[in-house]
Amino acid sequence: MKQHNRTPLYDAHLAHGAKMVDFAGWQMPIHYGSQLEEHHQVRRAAGMFDVSHMGVVDLHGSKARDYLRYMLANDVAKLDGQPGKALYSCLLNEQGGVIDDLIVYHMDHVWYRLVINAGNRERDLGWLLRHAGSFDVDVVLRDDLAMIAVQGPEARARVHSLLRDDQEAVGKLARFSALALDRSFIARTGYTGEDGYEMMIDAEEAEDWWHALLDAGVVPCGLGARDTLRLEAGMNLHGHEMDENTSPLVAALAWTIAWEPVDRSFIGRKVLDNERAAGPTQQLIGLVLEEKGVLRAGQAVIIDGVGEGQTTSGSFSPTLGQAIALARVPRNQAEHCQVVIRGKALRARIVKPPFVRHGKATF
Repeated sequence: MKQHNRTPLYDAHLAHGAKMVDFAGWQMPIHYGSQLEEHHQVRRAAGMFDVSHMGVVDLHGSKARDYLRYMLANDVAKLDGQPGKALYSCLLNEQGGVIDDLIVYHMDHVWYRLVINAGNRERDLGWLLRHAGSFDVDVVLRDDLAMIAVQGPEARARVHSLLRDDQEAVGKLARFSALALDRSFIARTGYTGEDGYEMMIDAEEAEDWWHALLDAGVVPCGLGARDTLRLEAGMNLHGHEMDENTSPLVAALAWTIAWEPVDRSFIGRKVLDNERAAGPTQQLIGLVLEEKGVLRAGQAVIIDGVGEGQTTSGSFSPTLGQAIALARVPRNQAEHCQVVIRGKALRARIVKPPFVRHGKATF
């Protein structure tokens, strides 16, 4: 029988009536009764997610900065002199494909923290360790930590209500920054398109935090709502919009590549330089279905006079009340296309993600 990993909050999920599913080898809540209501809770107030299945990796050493400048497509030198500042980047292979996307936090000149995706933990860790020896960097997977994301327009206020001596410092935290406290690590980041925090805490204290947040009016949310929220926000998911055979240029992540300085060598750079010079042949677009139907990953997308592509993620958007999708297609300037659903070609509008910002449609 296949064994599943459990987060420190597994029992709390069961006690709250969660429907548990396998996700990347972990037993995780898909919802607690209504995925739709959980989605709306995050857009309108505050919801929380157990994301302890993601990997927290600490890098220590005098050459940690040089190491990350080589390992990542984005440049951590941008973070110099800004303790706590975060950076989004891709971890690439030699062919310029995306091994994973991640967030790196610069805490000081000898300590950086990475947060990597659950499904890629072992692969990422192996890749990081494979190259660490050349830079004399210690790579430590922090399995002693749990992680809770609190997201929504009221998320920050709800978290602040639980803090005492650190309330003022956390309240001043800028977006995409983190603060290391005595017993927690709080980052103003997220995967929903809403403001909020991702909190890394001692695993033994996770249930106490979970129940305190419940008492503060934060509603538990599962992976189902997390996926529709990130899709509305136009955020990529590894294995869908990007993978080891897809470059950041094709995945609409060119903005995460630091091309300057030109003499910085990073894994995959030569291939990306060539692709950039030639111009990528594909692009990632947003789709809004204009007829009745359900958009899912793997559906054919036909653009008249251009060619055919495929949806990479798709779902019903609770905020918009419409079916939306991301799709990889040949480069074009078209405004409409057709998506093949159950053998029938349905009309869709091509838009630029995100689909939702501040709870409203962007198109």
